[in-house]
Amino acid sequence: MTTTSADADDVDASGRKKVKKKRHEDIEGRAAVLTTLAASPFAAFAQETLAQDGEFGVLEGRSAALVHPIFLGILYVTTVYSGYVGWQWRKVRTVGEEIQELKKSGADPETANGEAVTPNPNQTKIDELIKERKELIAGNYKEKHFNAGSLLLAFGTVLAIEGGMNTYIRVGKLFPGPHLYAGMGIVALWAAAAGLVPEMQRGNDKARSAHIALNAVNVALFTWQIPTGLEIVGKVFQFTSWP
Repeated sequence: MTTTSADADDVDASGRKKVKKKRHEDIEGRAAVLTTLAASPFAAFAQETLAQDGEFGVLEGRSAALVHPIFLGILYVTTVYSGYVGWQWRKVRTVGEEIQELKKSGADPETANGEAVTPNPNQTKIDELIKERKELIAGNYKEKHFNAGSLLLAFGTVLAIEGGMNTYIRVGKLFPGPHLYAGMGIVALWAAAAGLVPEMQRGNDKARSAHIALNAVNVALFTWQIPTGLEIVGKVFQFTSWP
């Protein structure tokens, strides 16, 4: 049988296609092997992370699981306290402004020696407010509010992360739901409220109002989160053991 030039070209082209296909398959195979080798440490880490049944020791026990709810309970009380002392410190400024308004509204023409013709009719109220303001300043509420807020931001953020880590260690996954989302919102509100402090120190009233509003929402969200937190505590006692 005689092979024509065209037939020879077809055979040659077909051979080249087979060679290219084989090289492509070899490259894909090598890439798959390299990817598997590279990912194996991460796969091993993931398996270790999901390990349970005592492999993490006390971290899987009830004691570690209760760290989050116990200290978050303390931080809830701290949140309410921080709001109270913050409001008291705000009154130092608002009472001072009220005193100035009363002085202006009750002002009377002065004599040549600088004395008022008649006493300020608001003087009794002014004296009461001055006394109240002195007591507020003596209470050192500014420093107390700052310290409580710093405690919330620092330890609250750490405990929020710790709670998620502990859940993941014990059961191998997180549970998206109201409690988790509320916790994320609370941490975000802490950060946002703290971020307004520099503007507040410059006398920005809008920043002060926003700071108060954010913290009011935070307290409401924190309070709303308590029932779901207690449900989780119940499950901790149901599915874990001491320590």
